[in-house]
Amino acid sequence: METGGSPAVAAKKTTFSPKAIIFQKFGSNAIYEVEEVQEPAENGCPGLAISQKQPCLYRCILQLPEFSFMSGTFKKKKEAEQAAAEMAIKELGIQISMSSPNLQEAWDKLVARIAYLFSDEFLSCLHPLSGHLRAALQREGDLYGLIPVPVMAICDSKLSNLCKSINPNVESNPFLVIPLIMRATTSLSGLLASSEEQLWIRRQNPYPPEIMESSVSQTSGPPLSTLIEAVRIPCSLEKSVEPVTLDVSSTGYYMDVIAKKLGLTDATSLLVSRTVGKASSETRVYFAVHQSYLLDTSSDPLNVKEALHFEGSLNARASCFCGQGIYGDAILASIGYTRKSKDLIFEDVSVQLYYRMLISKIPSGVYKLSREAVLTAELPSVFTTRANWRGSLPREILCMFCRQHRLSEPNFSVVSTPLKGLSESTKSHKKLQGIDSTKEEIECAKGGAIATSTSESAESAVTYQCEVKIFSKCQHLIIECFPKDSFKKQNDSIQNTSLKVLSWLNEYFRDIDMPLEKLNSTADILNIRICHENFFKEFALCRSIHNFYHSETQGVKFLEPNSLSMLNTMPGQVVFSLNNEGPDSGVCPSNGSLLFISYSVSLVREDEHMKVILESSDEFEFEIGAGAVIPHLEAVVTQLSVGQSACFKTDLAPKVFILAAAVDSARNFSLLSSESCCLEYSITLLRVTEPLEDRMEQALFSPPLSKQRVEYAVQHIRQSHATTLVDFGCGSGSLLDALLNHPTSLEKVVGIDISQKSLSRAAKILHSKLSKNTDANAPFSGIKSAILYDGSITIFDSRLYEFDIGTCLEVIEHMEEDQAYLFGDVVLSSFLPKILIVSTPNYEYNVILQKANLPSQEDDPDDKTQSQSCKFRNHDHKFEWTREQFNSWATKLAAKHNYSVEFSGVGGSADSEPGFASQIAVFRRMSLLQGDDHPKDDGSECHYKVIWEWDRLTSSS
Repeated sequence: METGGSPAVAAKKTTFSPKAIIFQKFGSNAIYEVEEVQEPAENGCPGLAISQKQPCLYRCILQLPEFSFMSGTFKKKKEAEQAAAEMAIKELGIQISMSSPNLQEAWDKLVARIAYLFSDEFLSCLHPLSGHLRAALQREGDLYGLIPVPVMAICDSKLSNLCKSINPNVESNPFLVIPLIMRATTSLSGLLASSEEQLWIRRQNPYPPEIMESSVSQTSGPPLSTLIEAVRIPCSLEKSVEPVTLDVSSTGYYMDVIAKKLGLTDATSLLVSRTVGKASSETRVYFAVHQSYLLDTSSDPLNVKEALHFEGSLNARASCFCGQGIYGDAILASIGYTRKSKDLIFEDVSVQLYYRMLISKIPSGVYKLSREAVLTAELPSVFTTRANWRGSLPREILCMFCRQHRLSEPNFSVVSTPLKGLSESTKSHKKLQGIDSTKEEIECAKGGAIATSTSESAESAVTYQCEVKIFSKCQHLIIECFPKDSFKKQNDSIQNTSLKVLSWLNEYFRDIDMPLEKLNSTADILNIRICHENFFKEFALCRSIHNFYHSETQGVKFLEPNSLSMLNTMPGQVVFSLNNEGPDSGVCPSNGSLLFISYSVSLVREDEHMKVILESSDEFEFEIGAGAVIPHLEAVVTQLSVGQSACFKTDLAPKVFILAAAVDSARNFSLLSSESCCLEYSITLLRVTEPLEDRMEQALFSPPLSKQRVEYAVQHIRQSHATTLVDFGCGSGSLLDALLNHPTSLEKVVGIDISQKSLSRAAKILHSKLSKNTDANAPFSGIKSAILYDGSITIFDSRLYEFDIGTCLEVIEHMEEDQAYLFGDVVLSSFLPKILIVSTPNYEYNVILQKANLPSQEDDPDDKTQSQSCKFRNHDHKFEWTREQFNSWATKLAAKHNYSVEFSGVGGSADSEPGFASQIAVFRRMSLLQGDDHPKDDGSECHYKVIWEWDRLTSSS
């Protein structure tokens, strides 16, 4: 047996580290600045109490003579420095041709490190491995002093890092450390004894008595017993996870207790995974070393991958859980030694915690846990403002996702563009990584607030875009995203790009076996590029259990949902048995409103009248229209007014979410097997904070700008003596409702919208007024019929041909610009109203609105002007036109279709800058063009669906 390294080892060469290469190129001109970054709250192990201080993260800025490079965040300063140097090498195209001395030095250091770990000095240290050594010295019989090699591999980071320098494959498969340690131990035969069959190492000579007396605690009387809760994860997918109790003695070795739970004699046949969830915890997966595990210590340590063979059954759940190959039954426990104390540190791991840790593997699960609303919250589809966002921010969620899947921290690169250059190609953009990099950009990349002395006008003259790249631990590119969207704040660009990546990852985990063509198309939509080979390699273990996912919500036999696939969906949920309670207060939510509700979610078994509360909150807030809650809850709450309550039932959500929310998992296992089991939501709308756009307008205008727009339209409708009216994009019916308060010549009113939630609210309001008041002197007594249609205003419906007047108030800006042009052509060429009133925001007026104070207690005190977070007045606006752009659109449209047009507005004045806050165009049809084939109301083109209809004759009878 060789005692140092083999000739094969000595012949191997490795390259210099990135820092060494940069030093060779730039010498002392390369300056590294390492800064501490506050680690965001982690949700990998919700509810798992950690007694130690959270570890710091570090970021490095490498300053070169003409460039600056910023690394991601790392747990160690050295790793941040090396990452920044590696970025510089890649970006500058530095050729690497120099090689380092052979691996003999690293091998010698590994041997020396193992010898030190069994020295007299080390036994007295506060170190995780020394705790195992002291416990092993209290084992009895043949087990006395035996240390499992897997424990050495996970407890000593220096040992692990040395093994990585010898064999880089250790990064992706930490179990490869074991044969390296065993091989190095053979060089210490005079000091240590080892067993390849049982994977243990023991010191040959006993420790001196004085060392034993000072290091190994002696207890008098009977040993104390501690009961620790853990979870068994069966290898068979037909068996459910179950709680187990570890009875750990104060004078025993906890590894032996875990081994016996797995049917093993002792810990010498036990393998241990790396940490699961938070790096600072001791939560790990334990499983047996099968006889098929072969180890040949005479092989080349660089090729030990070929010497590892597992022929047992892959434990798909446990493997996906910790990102390593786990075989056979396994136990998940949080127990071990730390650098803080000689005492054993432990936390209970419940079945509920297991499921919470499982759902934290997907972005939507991280968000749900951050809001403590597993069955209610959803990862929002849009990032509006920091003041309106609740829960972990997108950037924090993306960082958490990367940590959960053992990836490097995301790399954020911010791009600035002068406002005047927005129309230029993105190729002219300059990244903020050269000599223009400033402290402001660095602070921005952290996701924090930016303190700057620049003037407001200077800040508004620049927009920002953000590029995100995600790398593996080996720095292989996996995903990169560079959206075209621009933002007025750097932090907003970072948060929005992070959310795009998260949204795509959610799509992937929803259908983890989607065809490659679909995978690419969904990525292209979000400006995401995938490095397929690296991507599939990193998520291989997630894919391995996809086919075992059980998505049925009913059935006699319960099969645990054990795949990440579809964990972030609520398949088959259908609202039924909806009941509303309470009088209508008139204060209702609208798109962009912040809602405050109280709610509870219960698991109900109707055949036995059983009900178990799974989740509840006395006050839960979210933004309407942002997709921050499950769709059915938002659909119901938008039909309520403040003070009203509703109760509705849905089919079951995926059981993994139910069990993550349930405290008593055992009881709920039996309930879930029932065919009559469902979820019941009880909600009460507590209060509503109006959308940011409305608050800005109300702060500056009295009456509010929205009311001024409606009053303008009502006045023109009354003056026109129109008998038929169609409101394009009627929303919740604010204009139609206002018309019922004024005497008009109208006989028929129609509203069209694509939002069924808004149409439901409009129907409720109109029906209440029209049906309850039959007074002949009522302002709306002349109205004979009212209809609400579900349909797109860019599609012609012959039933609305040639109405007297059409209105379209603050609608077109919610469409893409090409759709706004299409609407103008369709309405004036096909619908042919005699008069058309169109209003839209004046982009030039936003600077006035952004200076308005927002009198709301809900505003973020750290964000003095929330409106600066929005490029437009509302996050849902696709564009906002200046006066010149609006006038050009309307003038060309009128000339094309033989209409005249006049311009006006509300809020502000046409005689002073910057004009009206809302600009209005009134089109009047001059005459039908001769020879044109205009559509008729013959019922041949009926594309709209009737949502609600009222007729005076039918109603009165």
